[in-house]
Amino acid sequence: MPIDETRLFRPVRIAALTVSDTRTAADDRSGDTLVARIEAAGHILADRAIEKDDVPTLVARLNGWIDDPQVDVIISTGGTGVTGRDVTPEAFAKVWDKQIEGFGELFRWLSFQTIGTSTIQSRACAGVARGTYLFALPGSTGAVKDGWDGILKDQLDSRHRPCNFVELMPRLMER
Repeated sequence: MPIDETRLFRPVRIAALTVSDTRTAADDRSGDTLVARIEAAGHILADRAIEKDDVPTLVARLNGWIDDPQVDVIISTGGTGVTGRDVTPEAFAKVWDKQIEGFGELFRWLSFQTIGTSTIQSRACAGVARGTYLFALPGSTGAVKDGWDGILKDQLDSRHRPCNFVELMPRLMER
Protein backbone atom coordinates (compact mmCIF):
# COMPACT_ATOMS: atom_id res chain seq x y z
CA MET A 1 0.00 0.00 0.00
CA PRO A 2 1.16 3.51 -0.68
CA ILE A 3 3.12 5.73 1.67
CA ASP A 4 2.25 9.39 1.17
CA GLU A 5 5.63 11.12 1.42
CA THR A 6 3.91 14.52 1.71
CA ARG A 7 2.62 13.54 5.16
CA LEU A 8 4.68 13.75 8.33
CA PHE A 9 5.95 10.49 9.86
CA ARG A 10 4.86 10.27 13.49
CA PRO A 11 6.82 7.72 15.54
CA VAL A 12 4.80 5.76 18.07
CA ARG A 13 6.01 4.44 21.41
CA ILE A 14 5.93 0.66 21.40
CA ALA A 15 6.39 -1.81 24.26
CA ALA A 16 7.63 -5.26 23.17
CA LEU A 17 6.61 -8.29 25.21
CA THR A 18 7.93 -11.82 24.78
CA VAL A 19 5.68 -14.45 26.33
CA SER A 20 7.61 -17.61 27.14
CA ASP A 21 8.35 -20.02 29.94
CA THR A 22 11.82 -20.74 28.55
CA ARG A 23 13.28 -17.69 26.79
CA THR A 24 15.71 -15.26 28.35
CA ALA A 25 17.18 -11.98 27.14
CA ALA A 26 20.15 -13.98 25.83
CA ASP A 27 18.09 -16.17 23.48
CA ASP A 28 14.97 -14.11 22.69
CA ARG A 29 15.36 -14.15 18.90
CA SER A 30 11.73 -13.26 18.13
CA GLY A 31 11.86 -10.34 20.59
CA ASP A 32 15.14 -9.19 19.06
CA THR A 33 13.60 -9.41 15.58
CA LEU A 34 10.60 -7.36 16.69
CA VAL A 35 12.71 -4.68 18.39
CA ALA A 36 14.99 -4.38 15.35
CA ARG A 37 11.98 -3.80 13.10
CA ILE A 38 10.40 -1.28 15.48
CA GLU A 39 13.60 0.75 15.61
CA ALA A 40 14.37 0.42 11.88
CA ALA A 41 10.94 1.85 11.11
CA GLY A 42 11.74 4.93 13.20
CA HIS A 43 9.50 4.15 16.17
CA ILE A 44 10.44 4.43 19.84
CA LEU A 45 10.97 1.32 21.95
CA ALA A 46 9.14 2.38 25.11
CA ASP A 47 9.91 -0.80 27.06
CA ARG A 48 10.70 -4.47 26.65
CA ALA A 49 9.97 -7.46 28.87
CA ILE A 50 9.82 -11.24 28.97
CA GLU A 51 6.97 -12.79 30.96
CA LYS A 52 5.94 -16.38 31.68
CA ASP A 53 2.80 -17.91 30.13
CA ASP A 54 0.55 -16.96 33.04
CA VAL A 55 -2.67 -14.97 32.63
CA PRO A 56 -2.50 -12.91 35.87
CA THR A 57 1.16 -12.03 35.24
CA LEU A 58 0.45 -11.02 31.65
CA VAL A 59 -2.64 -9.00 32.62
CA ALA A 60 -0.61 -7.11 35.24
CA ARG A 61 2.14 -6.32 32.70
CA LEU A 62 -0.41 -5.27 30.05
CA ASN A 63 -2.35 -3.05 32.48
CA GLY A 64 0.87 -1.36 33.59
CA TRP A 65 1.78 -0.49 30.02
CA ILE A 66 -1.80 0.43 29.05
CA ASP A 67 -1.89 2.93 31.92
CA ASP A 68 1.54 4.34 31.04
CA PRO A 69 1.16 7.48 28.90
CA GLN A 70 4.57 6.71 27.38
CA VAL A 71 3.20 3.56 25.67
CA ASP A 72 0.98 3.86 22.57
CA VAL A 73 1.22 0.27 21.32
CA ILE A 74 2.00 -3.13 22.85
CA ILE A 75 3.24 -5.93 20.60
CA SER A 76 3.75 -9.38 22.03
CA THR A 77 5.40 -12.44 20.58
CA GLY A 78 4.61 -15.92 21.85
CA GLY A 79 1.85 -17.74 23.67
CA THR A 80 -0.67 -17.69 20.81
CA GLY A 81 -0.74 -21.41 20.03
CA VAL A 82 -3.20 -24.05 21.13
CA THR A 83 -1.30 -25.84 23.91
CA GLY A 84 -2.32 -25.62 27.53
CA ARG A 85 0.39 -23.07 28.34
CA ASP A 86 -0.49 -20.73 25.43
CA VAL A 87 -2.56 -18.03 27.15
CA THR A 88 -1.68 -14.72 25.49
CA PRO A 89 -5.08 -14.30 23.73
CA GLU A 90 -6.86 -15.00 27.02
CA ALA A 91 -4.78 -12.34 28.79
CA PHE A 92 -5.39 -9.82 26.01
CA ALA A 93 -9.14 -10.49 26.14
CA LYS A 94 -9.16 -9.62 29.85
CA VAL A 95 -7.88 -6.09 29.18
CA TRP A 96 -9.11 -4.93 25.81
CA ASP A 97 -12.21 -2.83 25.21
CA LYS A 98 -12.49 -3.80 21.55
CA GLN A 99 -11.07 -6.64 19.54
CA ILE A 100 -9.65 -5.99 16.07
CA GLU A 101 -10.78 -9.21 14.40
CA GLY A 102 -9.26 -8.41 11.03
CA PHE A 103 -5.74 -8.48 12.44
CA GLY A 104 -5.78 -12.20 13.22
CA GLU A 105 -7.56 -12.99 9.97
CA LEU A 106 -5.06 -11.04 7.89
CA PHE A 107 -2.11 -12.44 9.84
CA ARG A 108 -3.20 -16.03 9.15
CA TRP A 109 -3.76 -15.24 5.47
CA LEU A 110 -0.24 -13.80 5.20
CA SER A 111 1.24 -16.66 7.24
CA PHE A 112 -0.50 -19.18 4.98
CA GLN A 113 1.67 -17.90 2.12
CA THR A 114 4.73 -18.95 4.14
CA ILE A 115 3.80 -22.00 6.21
CA GLY A 116 0.62 -23.28 4.58
CA THR A 117 -2.08 -24.86 6.68
CA SER A 118 0.11 -24.84 9.81
CA THR A 119 -1.09 -21.25 10.26
CA ILE A 120 -4.37 -22.67 11.58
CA GLN A 121 -2.58 -23.25 14.90
CA SER A 122 -2.05 -19.50 15.38
CA ARG A 123 -4.36 -17.45 17.55
CA ALA A 124 -2.75 -14.12 16.67
CA CYS A 125 -5.07 -11.35 17.79
CA ALA A 126 -5.34 -7.63 18.42
CA GLY A 127 -7.44 -5.11 20.26
CA VAL A 128 -7.64 -1.69 21.85
CA ALA A 129 -7.52 -1.14 25.61
CA ARG A 130 -8.06 2.31 27.14
CA GLY A 131 -6.53 4.02 24.12
CA THR A 132 -3.62 1.62 23.64
CA TYR A 133 -3.27 -0.80 20.73
CA LEU A 134 -2.37 -4.43 21.54
CA PHE A 135 -1.09 -6.92 18.96
CA ALA A 136 -0.27 -10.56 19.76
CA LEU A 137 2.02 -12.39 17.34
CA PRO A 138 3.18 -16.00 17.50
CA GLY A 139 6.62 -16.64 18.98
CA SER A 140 8.65 -17.55 15.90
CA THR A 141 10.88 -15.07 14.12
CA GLY A 142 9.04 -15.89 10.89
CA ALA A 143 5.73 -14.96 12.47
CA VAL A 144 7.17 -11.69 13.77
CA LYS A 145 8.44 -10.90 10.28
CA ASP A 146 5.06 -11.77 8.71
CA GLY A 147 3.14 -9.69 11.24
CA TRP A 148 5.43 -6.67 11.19
CA ASP A 149 6.35 -6.61 7.50
CA GLY A 150 2.89 -7.55 6.26
CA ILE A 151 0.64 -5.53 8.59
CA LEU A 152 2.13 -3.47 11.39
CA LYS A 153 4.87 -1.65 9.44
CA ASP A 154 2.21 0.04 7.32
CA GLN A 155 -0.59 0.36 9.85
CA LEU A 156 1.74 2.01 12.39
CA ASP A 157 3.04 4.47 9.76
CA SER A 158 1.13 7.75 9.89
CA ARG A 159 1.84 8.27 6.18
CA HIS A 160 0.16 5.05 5.03
CA ARG A 161 -2.84 5.54 2.78
CA PRO A 162 -5.76 5.25 2.60
CA CYS A 163 -5.78 4.91 6.40
CA ASN A 164 -3.73 3.70 9.35
CA PHE A 165 -3.97 3.02 13.09
CA VAL A 166 -1.88 6.06 14.01
CA GLU A 167 -4.36 8.60 12.68
CA LEU A 168 -7.07 7.01 14.86
CA MET A 169 -5.08 7.32 18.09
CA PRO A 170 -6.54 10.69 19.16
CA ARG A 171 -10.04 9.21 18.82
CA LEU A 172 -9.58 5.87 20.60
CA MET A 173 -11.04 7.14 23.88
CA GLU A 174 -14.16 8.72 22.33
CA ARG A 175 -17.51 7.74 23.78
